[in-house]
Amino acid sequence: MKQSQCFQLGIVSRPHGLKGEVYISLDTDFPEEYAEMESVFLLQNGKLVPFFIEHLQIRNTEALVKFEDIDDKDAALSIKGLSLHLPLNQLPELSDDQFYFHEIIDFQVVDKNLGSLGKVAQVYEAGHQDLIGMDYQQKEVLIPINDDIINSVDRENKIIMVTLPDGLLELYLEE
Repeated sequence: MKQSQCFQLGIVSRPHGLKGEVYISLDTDFPEEYAEMESVFLLQNGKLVPFFIEHLQIRNTEALVKFEDIDDKDAALSIKGLSLHLPLNQLPELSDDQFYFHEIIDFQVVDKNLGSLGKVAQVYEAGHQDLIGMDYQQKEVLIPINDDIINSVDRENKIIMVTLPDGLLELYLEE
């Protein structure tokens, strides 16, 4: 399995106890969707390696997991900090106005007042404020992802309709 065919579900944050259990920090709005997982891929040295789950308990955005063949604290420490991945086909379906960050790359950004602006080049996850990185007149413009700015997403035509705040584009065009 290639990394481009997967999404990152979380990160192994720390060991728990002496029998190889680990806490996983889950990066999802719907952690309960993953309560029945049987396996995941961990990214080790640039390669996705399958790990099978013996048991799993989800607590909010954290999970306590016991993987097969991770049987002591040293083994648990060896996977600390590794990212967990699942195939893209295991992503839950979203409503029309919701989107996954990976799926809007190369979507055309169209402003309600200014028309077509550019394409989404990247999405930045910046903690409290996620941002769309759009190519506009050979500059990168960062657009906050929030309901006041993003009006709609048309997956079929690969278009994101926005209403940019006054002056946002000008900020990036000043020399």
